[in-house]
Amino acid sequence: MEENKQAIQKKIEEFEAQMGDPVFWQDKVKAQTIIKEYNDLKAEIEGEGKYDRLNAVITLFSGAGGDDSEDFSRMLFEMYGKFAQKKGWGIYLLHKNENDHGGFRNITFEVQGKNAYGELNKESGVHRLVRISPFNAAKKRHTSFSMVEVIPKFEKVGDFELPEKEVEISYAKSSGPGGQNVNKRETAVRAVHVPTGISAHVESERSQGQNKERAIAILKGKLHKALEEERIKKQENMYISKTTSIEWGNQIRSYVLHPYKMVKDHRTGVETSDVEAVLEDGALEAFVEAEKKM
Repeated sequence: MEENKQAIQKKIEEFEAQMGDPVFWQDKVKAQTIIKEYNDLKAEIEGEGKYDRLNAVITLFSGAGGDDSEDFSRMLFEMYGKFAQKKGWGIYLLHKNENDHGGFRNITFEVQGKNAYGELNKESGVHRLVRISPFNAAKKRHTSFSMVEVIPKFEKVGDFELPEKEVEISYAKSSGPGGQNVNKRETAVRAVHVPTGISAHVESERSQGQNKERAIAILKGKLHKALEEERIKKQENMYISKTTSIEWGNQIRSYVLHPYKMVKDHRTGVETSDVEAVLEDGALEAFVEAEKKM
């Protein structure tokens, strides 16, 4: 890691020397390319990731457990919504697969705000809930799981190159409220990256074109996440759970409501007994700050 930092610092110094030469500015296109790379390297060495400034796209996948796990995904969706609200960020729903009790089998939403991805990217992983099941007549204790996936929302085509020939697009009818003409047309879009099988589904917009654009942007984010995990795995010899194959044993945080109350992050050791503040009011600040320092 230290050798990598030294190499980055050396490259930064080389760029600074080039920018100090009046000839440097004669080729504007080359100058802009170097300045962008220079800024990216500066952000990296200062602890800010290359894409931290971008919006975040979060998907919640419910684990085994039926209604309980799907209700837990609803609780997490509301928790992130409250956290975003306190930060002055917006929430934009992209796709949801809802059950009859208001829970989610899966749900995808965009968190829109400055540095949203940088703040939330380490929320990726398996979250665990322990409570007395409200769906069990015997009132037995139940453990539920939900997988959280956080990816950056790329704003520009050039942010992440994705060859068109590698993407397969399919269309379907949106699953929104019935009776609306818009839902009778095939406006929902599913984009699949053929080499990896990674996919994205969007149905929030009224037109195929808008949904396709959002789906491809999400697909780019998913691919970036997968590549970043692979890079970290090779660099630090760590195991990181792939977004394409959920490992339910790789739990990052537990929310316990019974027989005692506690929220604990298993990576940083940060914990609190005020479970309601976390789940109902989105009090994630202590966890997020600890994750960023980790």
